[in-house]
Amino acid sequence: MLMKRIVFCTFGSLGDIYPLLALARELRLRGHWPVIATTPAYRRLIQSSNIGFHPVRPDFDPTDPEILSRVMDRRTGGRYIVCNILLPALREAYEDTAAVAEDADLLVIHPMALSAFLFARKAGAPWASVALAPMSLYSIYDPPVVAGVPFAELLAARGPAVQRHLLKGMAMLFEPLWKPFRRFERDLGLPPAPNPLFWGQSPHLTLGLFSRVLAEPQRDWPVSARATGFPFFDQGQGNSPELQRFLDAGEPPIVFTLGSAAVGVAGDFFQQSAEAAYQLGRRAVLLVGRDPANHPTRPLPQDVIAVPHAPHAAVFPRAGLIVHQGGIGTTAEAMRAGRPMLVVPYSHDQPDNAARLTRLGIARSVPRERYDAAMAAREIRTLLWDPAYANRAVEVGLRVRSEAGTSTACDLMERLLSQTGDLTAAFTAGILAH
Repeated sequence: MLMKRIVFCTFGSLGDIYPLLALARELRLRGHWPVIATTPAYRRLIQSSNIGFHPVRPDFDPTDPEILSRVMDRRTGGRYIVCNILLPALREAYEDTAAVAEDADLLVIHPMALSAFLFARKAGAPWASVALAPMSLYSIYDPPVVAGVPFAELLAARGPAVQRHLLKGMAMLFEPLWKPFRRFERDLGLPPAPNPLFWGQSPHLTLGLFSRVLAEPQRDWPVSARATGFPFFDQGQGNSPELQRFLDAGEPPIVFTLGSAAVGVAGDFFQQSAEAAYQLGRRAVLLVGRDPANHPTRPLPQDVIAVPHAPHAAVFPRAGLIVHQGGIGTTAEAMRAGRPMLVVPYSHDQPDNAARLTRLGIARSVPRERYDAAMAAREIRTLLWDPAYANRAVEVGLRVRSEAGTSTACDLMERLLSQTGDLTAAFTAGILAH
């Protein structure tokens, strides 16, 4: 295939960036010209991977503790992202997106890249959507646990009819907050379309960038949707010498991590985790991030080490058990490592990912507000003493490692690029079908 210019439009944390970097790297190896258009904070990361970068506003620091404290709020975090970060910068983001997407052969659009949805409609451009977690492909037959919705897990078990009304009700309640988007939509001369936060899938191609072990395709998924498997981004980094010496010195430790977003609002998570490891008499690794406030205030036991960061792909296979927040990137690496988990979800897709891991029989889950040393020790003890969790985790790890998520997704994008049909007409038909 001749070289194609493929623009990835995305927004969010490293868990939103890494999968697209994996796809971009593979497409570059295939002779294409990938560009990632996102917030300027990721310029160095993307360019250091030899991938084209284009800045798109809003320009903000995704590691800012004040922002993260609002973003990670279980009840209001999603609304804050949309109403306080994305919508105020929508027109500027559209200008930035148009500048990079004008001559693209294909747009690949993250659910939060709202300006890219508008540009694709305005330009009639072929595009693919990405669903990084099952929650982004909302199915009434396999409903997600929605953060911030009272009795979410009970509602998820109430059947398709209740789920259909719940989804429509959430979209209706959100519409008053959506007015800036609707105004800009009218200014662009576009008719109202379904809210892309709820119905943001492309009629051309929807890439479910997760394992079918986590979510099987459902009959109400868009016909364009494919579950590809996780695309893993290899950072080419190993553990630090200090951490490597610790790992080599004894039995596989418990690894405690909060990913790249929840670590900004860790609270006493790492202090409680260190105390839980001490109660259990187990070795432990705390991935505490770069905020000094995350370091436990009391001296660590001899068999517990705290380090700012370690690549999950390098440290998770050395773990005996993993305690994490349930973000999709961390979840993917823990599944690939084949280790049992204790999931402590904060917000967004994390409660749903936690519920899915629990149903798989490879994890237990504790809400963040109930997590303390005693609770953690009790749950970890159960996971370690019942061999069913470890055995099942090994099976899941084998299946996840057998998937070729990156190459499968890139094959699908190349197939779309090779099509000669009228993709613009297909897109219009998809919009009207809603």
